[in-house]
Amino acid sequence: MQAMATTIECDVLVVGGGPGGSTAATFLRQQGRHVVQLEKDRHPRFHIGESLLPSNLPIFDALGVAEKVRALGVLKLGADFPSKDGQYQTFHFRRALGNTPPHAFQVKREEFDRMLFEHARESGVDARENVKVESVEPGGIGKVVAHAKDAAGNALTVRAKYLVDASGRDTLLGNALKLKRRNDAHQSAAIFAHFTGVETRPADDAGNISIYNFEHGWCWFIPLRDGIMSIGCVCRPEYLKQRRGRNEEFLLATLALMPDATRRMRAAERVSDVRVTGNYSYTCERMRGPGWVMVGDAWAFVDPVFSSGVYLAMHSGRQAAAMVGAALDAPAREAALQAKFEKRIRRGVRVFSWFIYRFNSPVMRKLFASPRNTWRVEEGVISMLAGDVFDSPPVMRRLHLFKLIYAAVGVANPRHWLREIAERRRQAKVAFTGGNTPVDTA
Repeated sequence: MQAMATTIECDVLVVGGGPGGSTAATFLRQQGRHVVQLEKDRHPRFHIGESLLPSNLPIFDALGVAEKVRALGVLKLGADFPSKDGQYQTFHFRRALGNTPPHAFQVKREEFDRMLFEHARESGVDARENVKVESVEPGGIGKVVAHAKDAAGNALTVRAKYLVDASGRDTLLGNALKLKRRNDAHQSAAIFAHFTGVETRPADDAGNISIYNFEHGWCWFIPLRDGIMSIGCVCRPEYLKQRRGRNEEFLLATLALMPDATRRMRAAERVSDVRVTGNYSYTCERMRGPGWVMVGDAWAFVDPVFSSGVYLAMHSGRQAAAMVGAALDAPAREAALQAKFEKRIRRGVRVFSWFIYRFNSPVMRKLFASPRNTWRVEEGVISMLAGDVFDSPPVMRRLHLFKLIYAAVGVANPRHWLREIAERRRQAKVAFTGGNTPVDTA
């Protein structure tokens, strides 16, 4: 049967069917725009990035999916980190300094992503699966042309007034315009799987995420529905290179480096493949241009230690939708609107990144293991963990104080501090490309 060729026109083309893309598409449709959304795969599709933040909840309300998320998710009241007594220290979101909700959810990403995509379609978005955008020509407002093909090989040309690149790690425009750059400040790789029979935290904390440190990285325990626990280790690339294809044995051996993690897995049974990712920290030199904007992982991805990926993707998707709508209404203001958007997104990512780059350092481990609320600094850190990194001056002031405390503790132990900085910089140059699955939150 001969393949068909079709051309369609729209106000906005959104490339990507993850949280960032579906968020942008739905908000644009709420404005009354004609939106086409193209996703290269078919939902449900496996992804990690299962832990959400309290700051996601206002976005869910605005999208109209709050009850759908609640039906899919496990209630998450906080996060716990190792404490100095060998136990753990829980940071409850109810103690946040800002106005974020006191809880979040853990979700199976394949269910969550499908729900958001279907909600976009129900909202009136022309959302299509199994349609891969192969090339795009962003010529400015009203001059975007994209070329795509569906699973049957049928060609589709989309002529749009604006392009939202939410293509995740595919970084459609980042690759096309040669903007993508490895993150020179931080690199890591991950190995992970799903298990049943893993011990949860007691009582109301059963849905909390647990974070562990070990010499070569950190580990997550994320409770999901149906008794499943997502467990993964984010490692320095040099360490993960040692696995030589023995994925399950390597994951279990790595978990054995953390006594409490091992104890919680005494009755565990693996119920998924063991997956591995290669280096995945990168940034594109630009996130916007005439007639186009990037959201979520299409622009940048950083280590997921604070579960920021889905929130940053959805937040940037919401902000991008508002910016695009305003630019379509007043094209002469596009550059100023884009600059404001970019400044905001970079600021939030910068806050998370500062903590992420230093998380495995001896100084940061010490501060998280024995937190103090002097000048309400601990509450400010909890606000960061909740995703409050954009609009609260009181939170920002406490985070600046935390940075000063971090520096003071580091100066008091200069040998350890300098050694950690040197090692972090060395590891950032190590390449690891042995992954077998993507880590895509956008």
